[in-house]
Parts: sequence; structure tokens; C-alpha cells
Amino acid sequence: MNLFERIDHWGAVAPQAVAYINGDRTLTYGELRRRSDALAAHFAGRFGDDRAPIAVLGHREQEMLIAFLGAVKSGRPYVPIDTAFPQQRIDKVLAISRAALVLTPQEIAQMPAVDEPTAVSYVQRDDPFYILFTSGSTGEPKGVVITLACLEHFIDWMLAEQKFVEQGEIFLNQPPFSFDVSVMALYSSLVTGGTVFNISRDLVANPKMLYRALASSNATTWVSTPSFAQMCLVEERFNEAMLPYVRRFLFCGETLAPQTAARVLERFPNAEVWNTYGPTETTVATTSVRIDVAILEKYSPLPIGHPMPGTEVFVANEKGEALPANERGEIIIAGPNVSPGYLGRPDLTAAFFFQHRGQRAYRTGDLGRFRDGLLFFEGRIDAQIKLYGYRIEIGDVEANLRVLTQVRDAVVIPVVKNGAAQSLAAFVVLNARGEQSDFELSDTLRKQLGERLPAYMLPRKFVFLDAFPMTANGKADRAKLAASL
Repeated sequence: MNLFERIDHWGAVAPQAVAYINGDRTLTYGELRRRSDALAAHFAGRFGDDRAPIAVLGHREQEMLIAFLGAVKSGRPYVPIDTAFPQQRIDKVLAISRAALVLTPQEIAQMPAVDEPTAVSYVQRDDPFYILFTSGSTGEPKGVVITLACLEHFIDWMLAEQKFVEQGEIFLNQPPFSFDVSVMALYSSLVTGGTVFNISRDLVANPKMLYRALASSNATTWVSTPSFAQMCLVEERFNEAMLPYVRRFLFCGETLAPQTAARVLERFPNAEVWNTYGPTETTVATTSVRIDVAILEKYSPLPIGHPMPGTEVFVANEKGEALPANERGEIIIAGPNVSPGYLGRPDLTAAFFFQHRGQRAYRTGDLGRFRDGLLFFEGRIDAQIKLYGYRIEIGDVEANLRVLTQVRDAVVIPVVKNGAAQSLAAFVVLNARGEQSDFELSDTLRKQLGERLPAYMLPRKFVFLDAFPMTANGKADRAKLAASL
């Protein structure tokens, strides 16, 4: 069965089973099938042969799932956009994606369901399934195209490795749908008849509500960034008594610190901890490793794992030649999980994607090396970082700072502690200095920047200078700026 048939199967054999829980609202498999079929028929009737993407704007409401499946069942990819994004960012995503329609949960809720499915043209294996937008170095977001074949390869790997119990899993999902880590929980659950338990931003902002929700979730599979788990670990009650049924923690999206893994294992001695790695361009994750006591005792930093079957991962030098074990170079990923490229950007696609032994390959820009058959991540070649689980191009933040009226020039530096980025600091040269204090200026610029960028991309600290220190080449001396923090 293909992915569509596997999901719809549960709508036929277990229509009352709960597919999704969001606060006090639930969505059953029967409702998901009927309403996504109805939406697919609506798209087919309205747009005909036009295969332009369907943008879905919301914050993890169950209607978003209906829209995702409705879009792909009608042969169109979907573009998930979180309402936490500022309007300017949303406008850019919509412009680049050339979406045929922007749907909100409220609009989807008003559309009727159907009892009998209507024949429509499903997304085929090599067609785009979803498009996720990531940070771009020029200030323009990049649309990563993921095909149905990419997604099915990833899901098949997850099911084979993790051996999820059909109709026996509750996946706790923390990332928003605009962040590809959510794909790990969402589709692993839907194809196995499981339940996705959503952790919304309202819960994250209210610890009492969060821990109450965790305790009531009955979660068996935890999917999140390491940062979210680290936040939860601050509460001593976050342990096996709170989540007695959890079998595994799946971490993705950023570096898993040994201390975090060790504390999770200590609090949840009967659960497995998995570290996974992969850029959005390679469909969520490409490598994985189970972190146990032996791994913790042997390695620091932790390995990011073994490649998934059918995918080749190697470390290359500047000429693209594969390097032997223990030598550092750029991580290259080749296989059926690799994206066909960036939406409407053949220039960027050609710069990062190529053919390798008959398969699509992607230059990740990540540095790494193989040791003992395990891959280790060792930072970025360029100025891209991972922060709070999100991939951020430093140039994106700088480009948006420089367009603010008060700013003449700006350099953004990651504040690194224990080998990982903790926040961003912006060094700013102003066009003119008025009567405002540094605190007032910082607050003003942060608010203005917040109208252009998501909250996770905003610098925590602003430093105002008359001029930047320069290198011998006449460039801003980033190393000297970083040393001053």
C-alpha cells in the first residue's frame, strides 16, 4: 500500500480511533478520511489541472491535517505556515510558493465532509508532497520540495527501525508543522493508526499546563528537539511517573548534548533515547543512533548515527572526494530521500544538489567525520546555525536588520556555550544616534525586526558601535566581535 492507502485504511477499519489530539479537541480517522476526501474534491473542481501548492496557515489545529491530506489527494503539495511567523515572512512564503489558495483552520472547518470518496488525482511518487521554507542567506526564505517518494522512504525507515505498534502508539509532538521534525511524529503515527498528541505554544509558555498535559497524554513516543526536553528536565517531576508509558525519545533538529541524553535516561530508565540527524533537504532525518550508557561513556560529543538503508552518507574534501575515516570534511547525503531541489530556484538547486552514482545528492554544508563507523557532526562550513531546533542563516537576520531605517550596518554573531549556539547577538552601526538609551534602542530594533522575522530568529542582545573592527581583507572581524561577548 502507498502512503495514502495506509492512512485511509485506518479510516475504514477503525473510523472512531483518534488520529489527533489538540487540547480538548480530537480528530478521528473516519473524520480525517471523509473531510480530506471532500477537500480534495473541492480542490479538483476549483483548480482543475492547476497543480499550484495549497498554503495552510495555522498553529497545529486538526483542520491543518485535513488540509494537508486534501491537498495531496488532489495532486497538489501543501505549504505549512505557522501563525507565529510575522506577516512579512508569511507574505514572502506565499509569493515564492505561488500558492493557489491560503486556507485557515476556520475556513476548513466550514467545509462539509462526504460519506463517499470522490475520484481525484493523488500526488504521484515523484510529485511534490510538501514544501517547507527554511532560512535563506539573502533574507529570502527557500522552499524545500519533498516528494511522496522522499517521504515514503523516510517513513519506511522509521517503521522498520522503531517497530511502532500498530494502533498502539501515542506520539507526543512538540514542533510546529512548519518545522520538518513534526513530519517524524505526524506520518509515523498516521500510517500506523496511532494518535498524535500536540504540544502547542500555549502549553510551552505555561509550565503548569504543560506538565499537566504531559501527564494526561499517555505518550509512548516522544518527538522533539533536545532543547524542549532540556526545558522539561528543569522540573524534577518530569520523569517516568509523569510519562509511565513512554518507550522512546526521538530527538532531531539540533545537537543532542550528552548531559541532556544522560538525564533523560536517568529519569526514564525503561525508555530508549535516539539521536537523529538530517537537513530539511533530505527529508527530516538521514542518520540515527540509539544513545545508551555505553555510548555516553565512550563519546562526547555524541555521534549522530548510521545512515538509513538505501542512502549513502560520506564525508568529502573541497574537491568533493570522499575522505577516509577520522578525517574531517563536508557531510554529503545521496539517496531516494534527497529533495529534488528548491522551489523556483534552479541556481540554488545547482549549487547544492548533484547526481552521485545515479542518485540525487545534497551538499549539507555541515562538517563531520566518521569514527568507529558512526558519523559525528562538527559544525557548519558557512554561517548557518541551529538555534532552538531551527536552522537559521545568519545572513538572513543581518539582511533584515539592515533594512531598518535606523540601521546602517549589522553583524550577527551566535553566542556559543558548551559547543552549541544559545542565542544571537547583533552588533549594530546606526545611521544617527538620538537620545534613546541602549536598552530603548534594543527594544525598538527587536520590535521592528519582529515584524519581519520569527521570534526564534531575533537577537537577544544588541551592541551599538561606531564602526566594526576589520580584518586585513577589509571585512568585519567576526572573530573579534564574538570574543567581545
